[in-house]
Amino acid sequence: MRLFVAVNPPVDAVQELADAVAPLRGLPGAERLRWTGVEGWHLTLAFLGELPETELPALTGLLARVAGEHGAHRLRLAGAGCFGDRALWAGVDGEVWALRRLAEAVREGVGELGVESDQFGFLPHLTLARAGAAAGRRRAARRTDAGELQALAGALEAFRGGEWRAAELCLMHSETGAGPSRYTVLERLPLADWSA
Repeated sequence: MRLFVAVNPPVDAVQELADAVAPLRGLPGAERLRWTGVEGWHLTLAFLGELPETELPALTGLLARVAGEHGAHRLRLAGAGCFGDRALWAGVDGEVWALRRLAEAVREGVGELGVESDQFGFLPHLTLARAGAAAGRRRAARRTDAGELQALAGALEAFRGGEWRAAELCLMHSETGAGPSRYTVLERLPLADWSA
Protein backbone atom coordinates (compact mmCIF):
# COMPACT_ATOMS: atom_id res chain seq x y z
CA MET A 1 0.00 0.00 0.00
CA ARG A 2 1.28 3.47 -0.90
CA LEU A 3 0.91 5.47 2.33
CA PHE A 4 1.44 8.95 3.71
CA VAL A 5 0.51 10.88 6.85
CA ALA A 6 -1.37 14.16 6.55
CA VAL A 7 -3.50 16.83 8.15
CA ASN A 8 -6.63 17.41 6.07
CA PRO A 9 -8.18 20.89 5.99
CA PRO A 10 -11.94 21.07 6.63
CA VAL A 11 -14.44 21.45 3.79
CA ASP A 12 -14.94 25.19 4.41
CA ALA A 13 -11.20 25.90 4.16
CA VAL A 14 -10.93 23.82 1.00
CA GLN A 15 -13.87 25.69 -0.57
CA GLU A 16 -12.37 29.10 0.25
CA LEU A 17 -9.14 28.08 -1.46
CA ALA A 18 -10.96 26.53 -4.42
CA ASP A 19 -12.83 29.81 -4.95
CA ALA A 20 -9.55 31.75 -4.84
CA VAL A 21 -7.80 29.34 -7.22
CA ALA A 22 -10.59 29.24 -9.86
CA PRO A 23 -9.57 32.52 -11.58
CA LEU A 24 -5.96 31.33 -11.85
CA ARG A 25 -6.96 28.63 -14.33
CA GLY A 26 -7.43 31.30 -17.01
CA LEU A 27 -3.97 32.85 -16.60
CA PRO A 28 -1.04 32.17 -18.98
CA GLY A 29 0.57 28.77 -18.42
CA ALA A 30 -2.32 27.43 -16.33
CA GLU A 31 -3.69 25.35 -19.19
CA ARG A 32 -0.46 23.33 -19.25
CA LEU A 33 -0.65 22.35 -15.58
CA ARG A 34 -2.09 19.18 -14.08
CA TRP A 35 -4.40 20.63 -11.42
CA THR A 36 -4.98 18.54 -8.31
CA GLY A 37 -8.56 17.69 -7.35
CA VAL A 38 -9.96 19.60 -4.38
CA GLU A 39 -11.25 16.33 -2.88
CA GLY A 40 -7.63 15.27 -2.37
CA TRP A 41 -6.19 18.49 -0.94
CA HIS A 42 -4.11 17.79 2.15
CA LEU A 43 -1.00 18.85 4.07
CA THR A 44 1.50 15.99 3.84
CA LEU A 45 3.53 15.48 7.01
CA ALA A 46 5.43 12.40 5.82
CA PHE A 47 5.36 10.27 2.68
CA LEU A 48 5.97 6.63 3.63
CA GLY A 49 5.93 4.94 0.23
CA GLU A 50 4.92 1.32 -0.35
CA LEU A 51 4.30 -0.72 2.81
CA PRO A 52 2.72 -4.15 3.29
CA GLU A 53 -0.74 -4.18 4.84
CA THR A 54 0.68 -6.24 7.73
CA GLU A 55 2.53 -3.09 8.90
CA LEU A 56 -0.71 -1.14 9.44
CA PRO A 57 -1.39 -2.14 13.08
CA ALA A 58 2.08 -1.13 14.30
CA LEU A 59 2.02 2.05 12.21
CA THR A 60 -1.45 3.00 13.46
CA GLY A 61 -0.40 2.40 17.06
CA LEU A 62 2.65 4.58 16.64
CA LEU A 63 0.67 7.39 14.98
CA ALA A 64 -1.95 7.23 17.74
CA ARG A 65 0.84 7.70 20.32
CA VAL A 66 2.34 10.62 18.38
CA ALA A 67 -1.09 12.25 17.96
CA GLY A 68 -1.78 11.91 21.68
CA GLU A 69 1.49 13.70 22.48
CA HIS A 70 0.73 16.72 20.27
CA GLY A 71 -2.07 19.18 20.76
CA ALA A 72 -4.66 20.40 18.29
CA HIS A 73 -3.66 23.72 16.77
CA ARG A 74 -5.01 26.61 14.69
CA LEU A 75 -4.07 26.93 11.02
CA ARG A 76 -5.22 28.75 7.90
CA LEU A 77 -4.43 28.30 4.23
CA ALA A 78 -2.64 31.43 3.10
CA GLY A 79 -0.40 32.69 0.33
CA ALA A 80 1.22 30.63 -2.39
CA GLY A 81 4.53 29.65 -3.89
CA CYS A 82 6.11 27.31 -6.38
CA PHE A 83 8.84 24.72 -6.52
CA GLY A 84 10.81 26.05 -9.50
CA ASP A 85 9.01 24.99 -12.66
CA ARG A 86 7.59 21.82 -11.07
CA ALA A 87 4.64 22.68 -8.83
CA LEU A 88 2.32 25.44 -7.59
CA TRP A 89 1.23 25.34 -3.95
CA ALA A 90 -0.82 27.16 -1.32
CA GLY A 91 0.89 27.98 1.96
CA VAL A 92 -0.12 27.67 5.61
CA ASP A 93 -0.28 30.29 8.39
CA GLY A 94 -1.12 30.14 12.07
CA GLU A 95 0.46 27.77 14.57
CA VAL A 96 2.80 26.38 11.92
CA TRP A 97 5.38 25.64 14.62
CA ALA A 98 2.98 23.03 16.04
CA LEU A 99 2.49 21.51 12.58
CA ARG A 100 6.28 21.34 12.14
CA ARG A 101 6.71 19.60 15.49
CA LEU A 102 3.99 17.14 14.58
CA ALA A 103 5.65 16.38 11.23
CA GLU A 104 9.03 15.88 12.94
CA ALA A 105 7.51 13.54 15.52
CA VAL A 106 5.78 11.51 12.79
CA ARG A 107 9.00 11.17 10.80
CA GLU A 108 11.02 10.20 13.88
CA GLY A 109 8.34 7.76 15.00
CA VAL A 110 8.04 5.92 11.71
CA GLY A 111 11.83 5.76 11.64
CA GLU A 112 11.70 3.85 14.94
CA LEU A 113 9.55 1.27 13.14
CA GLY A 114 12.14 0.99 10.39
CA VAL A 115 9.95 2.85 7.91
CA GLU A 116 11.76 5.48 5.87
CA SER A 117 9.88 8.67 5.13
CA ASP A 118 10.78 11.17 2.43
CA GLN A 119 14.00 12.96 3.19
CA PHE A 120 12.97 16.42 2.02
CA GLY A 121 12.75 19.16 4.62
CA PHE A 122 9.20 19.87 5.78
CA LEU A 123 7.61 22.88 4.11
CA PRO A 124 3.92 23.16 5.07
CA HIS A 125 2.02 23.43 1.79
CA LEU A 126 -0.92 22.13 -0.19
CA THR A 127 -0.10 21.19 -3.80
CA LEU A 128 -2.45 22.90 -6.27
CA ALA A 129 -0.92 21.92 -9.61
CA ARG A 130 2.05 20.17 -11.14
CA ALA A 131 3.90 21.00 -14.34
CA GLY A 132 3.40 18.74 -17.30
CA ALA A 133 0.68 17.99 -19.76
CA ALA A 134 -2.88 18.16 -18.48
CA ALA A 135 -5.08 15.11 -18.91
CA GLY A 136 -5.70 14.43 -22.58
CA ARG A 137 -2.89 16.77 -23.69
CA ARG A 138 0.13 15.57 -25.60
CA ARG A 139 3.39 15.47 -23.65
CA ALA A 140 5.08 17.32 -26.51
CA ALA A 141 3.24 20.49 -25.50
CA ARG A 142 5.42 23.22 -24.01
CA ARG A 143 5.83 22.86 -20.27
CA THR A 144 4.80 25.71 -17.96
CA ASP A 145 7.95 27.65 -17.09
CA ALA A 146 9.11 28.93 -13.70
CA GLY A 147 8.10 32.52 -14.55
CA GLU A 148 4.54 31.46 -15.34
CA LEU A 149 4.33 29.46 -12.12
CA GLN A 150 5.68 32.42 -10.15
CA ALA A 151 3.03 34.65 -11.75
CA LEU A 152 0.31 32.19 -10.73
CA ALA A 153 1.69 32.08 -7.19
CA GLY A 154 1.83 35.89 -7.13
CA ALA A 155 -1.84 36.06 -8.11
CA LEU A 156 -2.66 33.97 -5.02
CA GLU A 157 -0.13 35.61 -2.67
CA ALA A 158 -2.71 37.80 -0.90
CA PHE A 159 -5.08 34.89 -0.20
CA ARG A 160 -5.86 34.39 3.49
CA GLY A 161 -8.44 31.73 4.31
CA GLY A 162 -10.35 31.46 7.54
CA GLU A 163 -8.71 29.92 10.58
CA TRP A 164 -9.51 26.29 11.39
CA ARG A 165 -8.59 23.77 14.05
CA ALA A 166 -6.25 20.95 13.04
CA ALA A 167 -7.49 18.28 15.42
CA GLU A 168 -6.46 14.98 13.84
CA LEU A 169 -3.67 13.17 12.08
CA CYS A 170 -4.68 11.02 9.09
CA LEU A 171 -3.04 7.89 7.74
CA MET A 172 -3.73 8.07 4.01
CA HIS A 173 -3.67 5.54 1.18
CA SER A 174 -2.68 6.85 -2.25
CA GLU A 175 -3.79 5.05 -5.40
CA THR A 176 -2.12 6.04 -8.63
CA GLY A 177 -2.77 4.98 -12.18
CA ALA A 178 -5.01 6.33 -14.89
CA GLY A 179 -6.10 9.86 -14.05
CA PRO A 180 -5.30 11.82 -10.91
CA SER A 181 -4.19 10.13 -7.69
CA ARG A 182 -6.99 9.04 -5.39
CA TYR A 183 -6.65 9.34 -1.63
CA THR A 184 -8.45 7.39 1.07
CA VAL A 185 -8.30 8.04 4.81
CA LEU A 186 -7.39 4.74 6.49
CA GLU A 187 -7.20 6.06 10.06
CA ARG A 188 -8.15 9.30 11.81
CA LEU A 189 -6.10 9.80 14.95
CA PRO A 190 -7.19 12.66 17.25
CA LEU A 191 -4.61 15.13 18.47
CA ALA A 192 -4.60 15.90 22.18
CA ASP A 193 -7.19 18.44 23.31
CA TRP A 194 -5.47 20.56 25.94
CA SER A 195 -8.07 23.34 25.84
CA ALA A 196 -10.27 21.73 28.48
